[in-house]
Order: sequence, then C-alpha cells, then structure tokens
Amino acid sequence: MKIGIIGAGSIGLLFAAYISRVFEVTIYTRTVEQAAEINKCGIILQKGSEQTISIVSALPITEWKGTEVLTIIAVKQYQLQSIIEKINHLSIMPENLLFLQNGMGHLKLLTNIQGKNIFVGSVEHGALKDNSYRVNHNGEGKTNVAVFNGDGLLLQQFSTRLSEEFPIAFQEDYYEMLENKLIVNAVINPLTAILEVENGELVNNPFYFNVLKNLFKEISFILNLEKQEEHLQQIITICKNTAENRSSMLKDIEANRLTEIDAILGFLLEEAARQEKRAPQLETLYYLIKGKEAERGRLS
Repeated sequence: MKIGIIGAGSIGLLFAAYISRVFEVTIYTRTVEQAAEINKCGIILQKGSEQTISIVSALPITEWKGTEVLTIIAVKQYQLQSIIEKINHLSIMPENLLFLQNGMGHLKLLTNIQGKNIFVGSVEHGALKDNSYRVNHNGEGKTNVAVFNGDGLLLQQFSTRLSEEFPIAFQEDYYEMLENKLIVNAVINPLTAILEVENGELVNNPFYFNVLKNLFKEISFILNLEKQEEHLQQIITICKNTAENRSSMLKDIEANRLTEIDAILGFLLEEAARQEKRAPQLETLYYLIKGKEAERGRLS
C-alpha cells in the first residue's frame, strides 16, 4: 500500500518515520530544499536514547498527484484551504484522505472536498522537529481515527496493519472523538501559551489550577457536556503525564508562527454565538493569543 503524507512538520515527519516501517511512503514538503534534505539524510527519529533512520521518498507539494492509496494531510488548520483547492483541481480524485488537525474548525472546510472517502484523526503523541529531517518522539500515545464521509474499510485495514508499530485506534463517532481532543486543547494550549509555562504547571500551581477549572466550566457550558468530572480528570491526567512538555500553541508563539487558535477557541466561540451563550473567558484568551500573533507580525 502506497501512503502519501502532506506536511513535513513534527507530526508529518513522525508519521512518515513509523509508517514507512510497514508501507511505502512519500512525504510532500513545502519547499524543494526540505525534500532534498530528506532524500539525502532520511528521517532521523529520536526516541529516548534510541535513534533510527527511515528512508522515504520526498517531493515538494507541487509534485503531489493524489495517486497514493491513502494520503494523510498533516498541516496546520490555517494551511488547509490551499491544500483543499489543490485536491479539487487534481485530474485524478484521491480515493482516501485522512486529515490530522487540532480543534474542529476544519470540519466545515472538509465539506468542500470532492474526494470519495474522507477521514479525520486526533493525535496524542508528542513530537518536536529539530530540523528539516530530524524529529523527537517525546510523548508516546496513540492516534484516533474515524470516518467523516464515505466508507471506512481502507482506514480499518490501515489501522490494523500499524497496530504494533504505531497504535492507531478506529473510532465510530468522529464528532465525539474530535470533541474530546478539543476540550483538552482548548484548556491546555491557550493557558500555557499565555502563561508561558509547561503543561504540569497548570495543575501544580494552585492559582493556575483554579483558572483551569473555571475555563473548563465555561467550555462544558458551551458544549453541553455530560460526565464533566471525567473530562476534567482527563485534562488533569494529561497535564501530569506531559508535565515537562510545552504545548504546541506555546511552541508556535515562541517560534513566531501562527497558532491554531481559530480552529480551537474560534470554533467554541462560534458555537457559543450559535447558542446565544456568553463565553467571556474564552473570548479573552482568544484575543490575547491573537494579540501575541499580531505583536510578532503574524496576524492572519
């Protein structure tokens, strides 16, 4: 089975490194230079003290034809529009597309795709890109996947083949799957980005922990959550298990990149407006993150 991966950031490199142990992988990069470096050096995966090199084919995104059996789109949500436009202008419509984005803001974009089978996923792994071909796997987890539209047979086969190398769990309900990840991201990402702290500080510092609980309460109100205690405990557990990690949003701010705030808090604010509910904490955090982006000249 030939697999294509669009996006060679930390998640794209991580997936390419593991999936290439089972399938033939081509990774598509934003620049010609990165593709050349991956073709020359392979993808170097660092996990603890163990280092492995995966040999994959790399091409710039302009070379993607959509002919692979499955294509995984591992770009940021704000980069999706141009990818979707490219998909819809291909001479051969891709059979199977798997989208790996944070938040839920991208769901409305996926309705514009003419592809046959469209899947979505949420990634629990921690990964940090050192350079254009080297990635650190610094948080082990699994990837949850589900069918957004179409038939899921190929996705189930793909998930089963990777179960030992790189756990992928097939879920029946895509919305519930993404909502569970959204709740975690909506609490941890903006708070750590504004406070400039590692994940563990949100529960270790009693004052930050009070802010976390208040924010979660507002999110629960917007999403009409049942089993609130279970969701809160999941957030606490993740903060403890990834205590020394810096969230993806914090790393984006530190690296002067755009964040995925619109896909995460933007989605929740739209949902609040739809239900005519007030969300002052989410609104404040949203504007603070947008302010940090503007401060660095990266306002979208």
